[in-house]
Formats: sequence, C-alpha cells, structure tokens
Amino acid sequence: MELNLEPNAASLPDARPAAPTISAPMALLFAIACGLAVANVYYAQPLLDTLAATFGIRPATVGIVITTTQVGYGLGLLMVVPLGDLIDRRRLIVGQSLLSVIALLCVALAPSAAILLPAMAAVGLLAVVTQVLVAYAALMAPAGERGRVVGIVTSGIIVGILLARAVSGTLSDLFGWRSVYLVSAAGTLVVAGLLWKALPRQERPSVRISYVQLIRSVFTLFAEEPVLRIRAVLAMLIFMAITMLLTPMVLPLTAAPFSLSHTQVGLFGLAGAAGALGAARAGRQADRGRAQRTTAIGLVVMLLSWGLIALLPWSIWAMAIGVVTIDFGLQSVHVANQSLIYRVRPEAQSRLTAGYMIFYSIGSATGSIASTMLYAHGGWNSVCLAGAATSGVALAFWAATRHLTPRDSNA
Repeated sequence: MELNLEPNAASLPDARPAAPTISAPMALLFAIACGLAVANVYYAQPLLDTLAATFGIRPATVGIVITTTQVGYGLGLLMVVPLGDLIDRRRLIVGQSLLSVIALLCVALAPSAAILLPAMAAVGLLAVVTQVLVAYAALMAPAGERGRVVGIVTSGIIVGILLARAVSGTLSDLFGWRSVYLVSAAGTLVVAGLLWKALPRQERPSVRISYVQLIRSVFTLFAEEPVLRIRAVLAMLIFMAITMLLTPMVLPLTAAPFSLSHTQVGLFGLAGAAGALGAARAGRQADRGRAQRTTAIGLVVMLLSWGLIALLPWSIWAMAIGVVTIDFGLQSVHVANQSLIYRVRPEAQSRLTAGYMIFYSIGSATGSIASTMLYAHGGWNSVCLAGAATSGVALAFWAATRHLTPRDSNA
C-alpha cells in the first residue's frame, strides 16, 4: 500500500495546505463527537455484573470485557490514528464513525461471549476516532491557544466518559443492557452525518511514503523525542491508577450494604465531572508555560485521593469526594501532557497522539484486569493499595525525569 508522503517518516515536512483555524462551534462539535466516541469504551464498566451473569463469565475475570476493549483501542492507536497525518481526515473520521455503528450493533446483538469479546475489541479499535479529532483540533488551533483548544475537546471526552456510566446504568435498568449499544449506534450515525457536513476537505499531499514506514515512524518519534517518552509513561501510570478505581467500583456499590442500582452507580460516577474543569484549567496553564507545575499538582492530588476512596466501606460520601479529586488530578496531568507533546512536531500530530495514547491504553487495560482480580481476592482495600502505589510511582517518575524535559517545551 502506498500513500502520499516523503520517505523520512519521523520528520515529515507539512506538505499540506495550512489547516483552517478552528472556530468555537467547530471545537464544540469536536468535543461532542469525542465524547460520544469515547463513551463506547466505557459503557460496559457499570454493567460488569450483568454481563458476567448474561454470558457466564466469572466475576474474578469479568474485567476481560474492559481489557479486550482497551486492547482493541491500543491496536487502533497504532494502526489507524497515524493515518491522520497522511490522508483526508474528514474521510478517516467519518469512515471510522460508520464502522463504529456496525461494531456497536454487533455488541448489542451478541448471543455469546465468543461474539461479544471480538465485537468489544472492534468498538475499542474504532473509538480511536477520538484521538484523530484531538490531533486535528490541535493542528487547527493557533499556537498560543493550543492548550485551551485541547482542553475544550478533552472536556468533551471527560463528559462523555462520565455520561457513559450514567446513561449505561439508566438504560440498562429501564430496557436492558443491550439497549445501551443500540442507542449509541443511532447517536453515532447522527454525529457521523454532522461531521461529514462540517469538516473541511483536505488536498492530498504530493509526496510518497508506505503505510509500513508510517507506522515505523511512530516508534522513531519515541527514539527521538524525550518529551514523548516521559509523558507517555506518565499517561500509562495515571490511567492505570484511574482504571483500578473505575473498573471494580460497580462491585462494592451494587453489593450490601449500599445495594445501588445501575442507574445510581452511573450517577455516582458523575461526581468526577470536576475533571472537565481540571482539563480546561490545565490547558490554560500549559499555554502560559506552567505545564510542569500543573503536572506536579495533578499527581499529588491523585495520590492523596486514594485516602478518601479507601473509606468507601465506612462513607460513600468520602468516596464521592475522592472520585472528584482523583479525576480532577488525572485530567490536569493528561491535558498538560498533550499540550507538551503537540509542540514537538506540528506535522506529526496524529503520530504523536498515537504513540502517547498507546501507553494510555496499556495502562487502562492493565488496570482493568488487575483491579477485578485484586478485588476478588483482597477486597476494596487491596484495590486502593494498588491504586495508591501506582499513583506514587507516577509522582516519583515525574520527579526523577523532570530535568530531562527540554527547556523549550515550556515544561
């Protein structure tokens, strides 16, 4: 397969015409599209007990549903997202959205786990349209406003993740878990039509590179850019920590003494809405050259939040506050990370996104399967100890590598 770009894939000059400046309505559409796409990855989290019962999956291993989705997401990051640097993003984005509709229908109609798991992997693989949109928004944003724009779009992702749990729980209680994916398929189809009308067309570049060279260039960027390496490892650790919280959370909340419904568990997850505020603020701080300080604050907040989360057996309100603070810290670090890596190679936004988010996917997949196993064998305390340890490692890693970040990245 041959695509139009030059041989030196790691440092491709921007052969395309300048991208149009992103407007406020366009940024809002990007945020909505990102939120809807990423929600597909998280609908299953409050439904794990129901899925285990429906498909005969043991509670100790039901986290495989989330892990399979994250593995698909990781493959999509590597195999699909880099194409945004080479081909018409409009066609790429809309094409992924339409294929997502098919994958969601397969999940909704799955008769067995043998069908469910591959369909969930496909949902994850196609949900990476979110990252194509984020990279495109970063490219369209003026240099001095890139952090703000990324923060707006990322806020849409956060809202999508949080609403995913609320919508999933409510629809499941009212109409059964399959209705969640049927509704999502319909919404995705509508958004695909809006994107087709709103996204600008792009001219094809005039030079060539093979698809294999394109994918190889993702790894070359890791070898050449220390900022990417450092921030990718941070992404892996912080998302491993947050997934250790979110994946098994439904299990103690639906059991005695709380016995919450899926609707209530989903609404409980909305406590993390403060993460959207963290994302917007972090973007503005990064634009002012304060990304490193924002990272430090976010990592400390995440670590301290586990003390509140561990109080769940005694206080559900302490847990709720812990969810607010840990998500605020997570999104602050995440947006600071993205703002820094997008300054490295403006012509390689999609490949930088792919490399960074691959580590996010590794962390999320690991956290999902590890946390359900920990909960099955050691209860909530073991989950909290593992989550706090992971957050502590992230803080220590940032402190140890801070001096390796180049001065010109405003870190």
